[in-house]
Amino acid sequence: MKQIDEMVSSFRDQELFLPIWFENGNIHIIDQKKLPFAEEIHSISEIEELASAIKNMTIRGSGAIGTCGAWGLYLAALQSGGDRETVFHAGTMLKMTRPTAVNLMKTVDEILDAIQGAGPDLIQQIEMKTVEILERQLAFEHQLGAHGAQLIEDGDAVLTHCHSGALAGSGYGGRALSVIRKAYEQGKDIHVYTCETRPYLQGARITAYELKKFGIPHTLLTDNMSGHCMSQGMIQKIVVGSDRVAANGDLANKVGTYMHALAAKAHNVPFYTATSSHTIDHSIPSGQEIEVEFRDASEVTSIYNQPIAPEGTHALYPSFDITPNELISGIITEKGVMKAPYPTSLQNVRTTNTIRA
Repeated sequence: MKQIDEMVSSFRDQELFLPIWFENGNIHIIDQKKLPFAEEIHSISEIEELASAIKNMTIRGSGAIGTCGAWGLYLAALQSGGDRETVFHAGTMLKMTRPTAVNLMKTVDEILDAIQGAGPDLIQQIEMKTVEILERQLAFEHQLGAHGAQLIEDGDAVLTHCHSGALAGSGYGGRALSVIRKAYEQGKDIHVYTCETRPYLQGARITAYELKKFGIPHTLLTDNMSGHCMSQGMIQKIVVGSDRVAANGDLANKVGTYMHALAAKAHNVPFYTATSSHTIDHSIPSGQEIEVEFRDASEVTSIYNQPIAPEGTHALYPSFDITPNELISGIITEKGVMKAPYPTSLQNVRTTNTIRA
């Protein structure tokens, strides 16, 4: 566990806002459902508990649940004394929790592939791979933030939707907030409009919470205000996160993203998504093939278990929607900003270290 302990200590020295970490034999996560009113930490000792926390959104965000895959397999390996069957079973369980976000599935598969020939050193191999994955994720956040910050000009007002910040990644800025945070750290005078993101209110509860924590000026909007704000010239850029990007550049992100992209197109506002190359799914030709997760309708008819609609009201909750590539001005990655035609530029991400916009 020496490498794990050293990595966690290093992350803390960098004053990261960690959503998940390993300490004293257990996984620890911040309960994102309790934010911003309480920073409650859960200690997880069983893989089933971690799977449940991912399913019920105690921990969420494509980067964060991607790292859950690494932490979960490491926990399973430790508890089983390095039993391969137990680790593979844990991987299957974790991959079934959130079908739309691809990072979790890719992370689990990467580790399982790495231990195919492992023997008595299985635990050590998973530990090494876990450290590699988490350090890579953090590096990606800084790199894509730097590339994306070049698109933000001094004086810009930036709209973002849902939450793709530190708690949705490895503790720096996740996806969209990596871009915003890096631009702010560069001294740019920016203002962020964050949409509340019904029905789960991640924008109001978590994005606004992180923006306040980082000292970045911001204003909260209801989701249906973005078109009006664009029509009034209040917004110069839009940067959202991503849960999966198809090979042709179609984007799966929190439901409501598509609506903002349509308004942006109508008002000539550049619309960007921030992602890592790990989130690009080259096996999916277009967004039409992406499985969209549907969540319980009760999350629409109530807030914090308080009903907001008459009993018996039917509701619909697709957790994500698909934004077609023609509405996207650029896809920000750790290797640069990809531009259309996306089938070509995204393919280049596989083989090129850095791509200039």
